[in-house]
Amino acid sequence: MKRLTIHHLIPQQYIKRKKLAIGPTANICSACHKQIHALFDNKRLAEELNTLEQLKNEPQMQKFLAWVSKQTPSKQVKVNRRRNSPL
Repeated sequence: MKRLTIHHLIPQQYIKRKKLAIGPTANICSACHKQIHALFDNKRLAEELNTLEQLKNEPQMQKFLAWVSKQTPSKQVKVNRRRNSPL
């Protein structure tokens, strides 16, 4: 079974800087959590990709989710560290 981690849908660093209340979280697999933070910066996560639905609909995540769902649960997954360029 894949280990789940807590993902803050609005990154804690962003919350602290903007002095906001702690936002919602989601339990996701560690591979997906690592990939999210490898692909997207905290500003984009906070402002554009702050729900599971928005993350799932992001093309780069869709590609990763399709691939990772075919892997065996015990496989150590490496993340792709190429970030999107700023909008």
